[in-house]
Parts: sequence; C-alpha cells; structure tokens
Amino acid sequence: MRRDHRTRVAVVGGGTSGEHEVSLASAASIRGALDESRYDVVALTIGRDGSWYDRGGRPIGLTGAVHVLRTCDVVLPALHGPGGEDGTLAALCDLAGLPCVGSGVMAGALAMDKWAAKLVAEALGIRTAPGRLVVPATASTLRLTGPVVVKPVAAGSSLGVSLVQHQRDLAPALAAAFAHDARALVEDVVAGREIDVAVLARPDGSRMVSPALEIHSSGLFDHATKYDGTARFEVPAPLGDLDLQRLERDAVAVVDALGCAGVARVDFFLTDRGWVLNEVNTMPGFTETSQVPRMFAAAGLPYPELLDLLLGDALVAARRAA
Repeated sequence: MRRDHRTRVAVVGGGTSGEHEVSLASAASIRGALDESRYDVVALTIGRDGSWYDRGGRPIGLTGAVHVLRTCDVVLPALHGPGGEDGTLAALCDLAGLPCVGSGVMAGALAMDKWAAKLVAEALGIRTAPGRLVVPATASTLRLTGPVVVKPVAAGSSLGVSLVQHQRDLAPALAAAFAHDARALVEDVVAGREIDVAVLARPDGSRMVSPALEIHSSGLFDHATKYDGTARFEVPAPLGDLDLQRLERDAVAVVDALGCAGVARVDFFLTDRGWVLNEVNTMPGFTETSQVPRMFAAAGLPYPELLDLLLGDALVAARRAA
C-alpha cells in the first residue's frame, strides 16, 4: 500500500501520429505545471513506432506500461491525433479500470473523424462547410467548381492540409492527405474569421465555456503557420453579444452530442451568414501557451488550476461510474 497521500498521475506523451513532437511538448509542460506537493507524477512516453518507455527512456513494452499505469490513481493523456486523441488510450484505460482525463472511446473517435463530426453537427442544425468524402478509388473522378481545402479525415495539427485553387493541384493535395489517412475531406473554402472556443464538460453536467479566441494569420492556418510563430491569437475575440451567445450554444451542443468529457476545443468560422463549424479537438495542444490554456487563463483560470480541475473531474467521474 502506498503511504504517499499525493495523487499519483501518469502523464502520457509522444505517440505514433505526426503530432509526436507536439505531444512531447504538451506532456513536458503538464508535468512541469503539476504541484509536486499534491501530485506524484509518472512520465510515460510512446515512441513513434508504438513502443512504450519509462521516465528514464528505458523500453518497458505495453505490459510494463500497463503495470505502471495500474500503480497510478489517474491518467492524463497528452496524446494528439490518431493513436491517442481518437479514443485509443481511453480504451486501454477503460480495460485496465483506470480513471482517465478527457473524452472516452466513442467521443474521441467521433470527434477525430471530421466527416462523422460534420454529420453530427449538421443533425443539430449547425452549419459546416460543404464537403465531399474522397477515397483513393474515387479521387480521379473529382472535379472542382471552386477553391477547396483538402485535409485528412482523421489527423491533427493541420497535417496534410492544402488549399487548392486549380484542378491541376488537386491530385498532389489528395496525395498529401492520403499520406496521413486512407480518406480525405474536400471542403469548399469558407470565407470568415477563425474563432475557437473551449468547453469543459464536467461530470456534474455543468459546462464551462472559455472566452473565444480569434486566429489572425496571413493565409491558410496550416501546420507550418501553427508552429512558426507568425499567427497572432486574440483573446477574448471581439464579438457582439448575439454572435457570442450563438457560438457558445453551438459549441456546447456539439460537445454534448459527441459525448465529450474534460476539455474540448471547438473551431468555427464566423461568416457573413453566421457560424460554420470547422472541427472539434478532444485533446488539443496543451502547453501553457497553447490556445486552450490561453483561453481559460483569460477567464481567470490559470494553467495549473485548469490541470487540477481536469484531474479532479476525472477522479469524480470514475467514482460515479463505479
């Protein structure tokens, strides 16, 4: 029996997706922000090949990782993209009977699948960009009638995303998307302001909505722009009362319909005709300067306290489910 009264937290980073390095940064930032007087932090890393490693970088395999996880009170996955954010790690925690921060298997899988998330949103009456689902067998038949954005159906950090203006550029864009997923989403370009908001879905049924954040960038907010420092974030975003009320209502509605728990970032465009949903992220970038922590910090909830809340909620949810 452990005599340490601190909560033992496994922070898992890395992963097999193209967001491996981003995930490592999130995990390191989370570990550094957790109060050592309250938490006994255990670091686990998943390599690009799926191998598991302990804090010292020693390979321990999946069996060893499960043994370590089962010594912990709660798991905080800092995994972005497929192999983590898509519900994979939540499934492992479910099978091992471990409380886990964030969305469960179904919500993670649905939100990661941009096509499925669009269908859910549209069923709620929330507009999304007109789009088509494309697979390699149908790619050659697609003809453009205007500019489009091509993206993998299930990937993050804008990996494999391209703006296509001409038919001749479509095939290379689809190839870039198919490098990350067997399916691609081809969406009409939406002209509008890029506005994000974060929703905390708490186990008591309450919802905490962050101030909105506006992304200012000179072009497509792609993978390079996300991390090269050229984009500017404005929080709170300047919005009228009616626009803000509709944004918050739609964000909460889609988070609840997907079944999300913990925190989710919901990305929209504000157009001349109103709000258009872009996508939902159930484990967005989570360093102290990432979008979600910035948004909640603007509401008076500092990064360490946000982590406290997420960990506490995961433990409460587990007790209620027991």
